[in-house]
Amino acid sequence: MWQHNYHPVSGNLGLSALVAAVPILVLFYMLGVLRKPTWMAASAALASALLVALVAYRMPFSLAMMSSLYGAAFGIFPIAWIVFSSILLYRLAVDTGKFEIIKDSVGGLTNDRRLQAMFIAFSFGAFIEGAAGFGAPVAVSGAMLAGLGFSPFYAAGICLLANTAPVAFGSIGIPVTTLANITGLPVMQLSAMVGRLCAMVSVIIPGYLIVVMTGPRKALEVLPAIIACGVSFAGTQWYVSNYMGPELTDIASSLACIIVMVVVLKVWKPKNILRLPDDKPVSITIAKHSGGQLFMAWLPYILLVAFVLTWGEPAVKAAINKWTNSILPDFLPRHATILNGLTVPGLHNLIERIPPVTKVATPYAAVFEFNWLSASGTACFLAAVVASLCLGVKPRQFADAYKATFKQLSKPMLTIACMLALAYLMNYSGMTSTLGLALATTGGMFPFFSAVLGWLGVFLTGSDTSANALFGNLQVVTANAIGLNPILMASVNSAAGVMGKMISLQSIAVAVAATGMTTADESRLFRFTIKHSVGLMIVMGIISMLFAYVFPGYVPVAPAK
Repeated sequence: MWQHNYHPVSGNLGLSALVAAVPILVLFYMLGVLRKPTWMAASAALASALLVALVAYRMPFSLAMMSSLYGAAFGIFPIAWIVFSSILLYRLAVDTGKFEIIKDSVGGLTNDRRLQAMFIAFSFGAFIEGAAGFGAPVAVSGAMLAGLGFSPFYAAGICLLANTAPVAFGSIGIPVTTLANITGLPVMQLSAMVGRLCAMVSVIIPGYLIVVMTGPRKALEVLPAIIACGVSFAGTQWYVSNYMGPELTDIASSLACIIVMVVVLKVWKPKNILRLPDDKPVSITIAKHSGGQLFMAWLPYILLVAFVLTWGEPAVKAAINKWTNSILPDFLPRHATILNGLTVPGLHNLIERIPPVTKVATPYAAVFEFNWLSASGTACFLAAVVASLCLGVKPRQFADAYKATFKQLSKPMLTIACMLALAYLMNYSGMTSTLGLALATTGGMFPFFSAVLGWLGVFLTGSDTSANALFGNLQVVTANAIGLNPILMASVNSAAGVMGKMISLQSIAVAVAATGMTTADESRLFRFTIKHSVGLMIVMGIISMLFAYVFPGYVPVAPAK
């Protein structure tokens, strides 16, 4: 069994951290300086990570290759599968002409681009995040905004920024429940603290979006809607996370926000209607459409929500997995394929993680969950199939849409596979742990750098869930060592991590594909989001310091064992 070494360069943590950071520096250099497409940047970073793993960390070649393949497979399924199905659903709505009716219905609520952005990117996007997560909200809301006439760049950038608010409780609360499982801390206390941290930022995100989009003066013109949107979402997010748990936090918050926004848009209109420079003259055509036509137009998205929520129910997921397991051929290991995951040959438990990253020396598991029928992406795909039947789409037309979607997403899917391969290689080689340990040496400033750690985890993996699994226990070990509340530090990992979502190459690739941008615009989108990502991460770091040293009484305490 190969054992991790977190100080491979001359036994020095600082030098080792510099070497471990090489793939990240390559990533930033390729995107920010050379302005290369994301698939090229991700490929170059993966190549550099492989070199560091083999040369500096002395990782066996077979383990390095298997961890990379494991990450790439996870990038394709479930992440790319969710994105593919979401874009396919949108393409069907466009091809059948139903999206034109959706545009009219949104225009019937408001023709103001600021309000449309808040309603689609923030409110509706948060609902999709709560139900599915893993890139689906950016794919769905980005495509909708582009379809409404937003420039692809604006649509992508706005959706990436808006997706910061709900990510910590996405996919039926999976990031928080994963954090609880990894750290052994009580889920309700973690949910409460993550909710308190996130709500403090969520309340300003709608206004932040509009300021970025139009500037402060024009944002003030829609201040009533901004306040209604931010307060309804953040208030519900705080209450549900503190008193009901993480599972329904996003669903309840987004539904409350959507309802409040619809009411506000019905009873209040801004003095000046903001349109985009290249917008066509405004003409509200909702009156032409009957209730039945509106229902059929929204049916694909109604089906999407219904399928994803149903598939997300633990009892339903377990029943589907049990059934799919029962129909497997006898020669397959049924217990390991669907119900408990498929162990990755040549990697599973062949690497040993050591303290302080873990409490004791522990084999590093590698289990690939191929729940092909109960996956959220399958729920999205089935919604697309049923929607096509309801809308009268012919099999050939559906096949054409499938092929066109695959062609559209070919390079983004390559980016996702390379980035997850990079993340898993850095995890299994110990590089990511070296970086985390270096940040953990900051002593009294650790509450701030705890936010940096969470941000780094999501930037690398593209997932708050993965970042919590990666760094959650390290946050707790460090907190206990320097006398800080472990509930706070673990929660900061999740709450600050979401700020890295907008710059993860997976998210950027999805946003670019969903809005129809060219790959040449990917580096431009990265440069646009990086300053907002770093700025919001710093804000969360400051909030973390305040909770640690000024308001420690407002941090939940884990019950004594």
